Amino acid sequence: MAVQYETELYEPLKQFFEQQGYIIKGEVRLCDLVGVKDELADPLIVEMKKTFNLSLLLQGMERLKMSSNVYLAVERSRTKRGAVNQRWGELSALCRRLGLGLITITFYKTKKPFVEVLTQPTDQVKPLPRNKRRQSRLVDEFHERSGDYNIGGSNRTKLITSYREKALRIALPLRDADSNGLSPASLRDMTGIGTASSILQKNYYGWFERVSRGRYTLAPLGISDLIKYQSVLEVSASLHTLSTPEDYRIDAEKD
Repeated sequence: MAVQYETELYEPLKQFFEQQGYIIKGEVRLCDLVGVKDELADPLIVEMKKTFNLSLLLQGMERLKMSSNVYLAVERSRTKRGAVNQRWGELSALCRRLGLGLITITFYKTKKPFVEVLTQPTDQVKPLPRNKRRQSRLVDEFHERSGDYNIGGSNRTKLITSYREKALRIALPLRDADSNGLSPASLRDMTGIGTASSILQKNYYGWFERVSRGRYTLAPLGISDLIKYQSVLEVSASLHTLSTPEDYRIDAEKD
């Protein structure tokens, strides 16, 4: 049973690594799947493709600059007869020499997918220079997200990033503000987001309107997107002491 989209590989991999004690989130700073585990210093990174190709291999090599715990994951189709699909031993040896892990996922019509680790990441090769700044940004982005809202392998789709979550938390008080709006300082204090002023000024998503010097209100697009991302806000609110999930519940009938 061949998959149509690489996003179909995400859920089996997520479940597989969660059973090993990882916390998993998808599409974190361009990485398809990222996981953290308390006892491990390096994050888990998995790059996915429907088939093994050079692009996947190069992605894996790039991720080794951020972590030594990097896997490549591809579908293992029982129906494909291509040359690559039949040379798992050679591909495993190649990944092992490069320090990469290799995983295959076999899909069935009536059974759940089977995840098989062909080779583990290895430190037997000379490690690539680690980019500590990139690793730190990856881990920070992971922890700043309140949940796993993205499917790894997604293309041309809006992702829920920590920045978008912060913008949503800033937008919510503005929704109930009067026509005079609110100031960046008051929004900073209400939400606990120190970068509130920058987010309002940059207005990356087009959610905010400046009504006077140092005063902002919510634009129509911001109102509609609060409804669109209601589930994200409810989870995010439950993790921040300044607000409660009830504060973030949106009544669509008001709009």
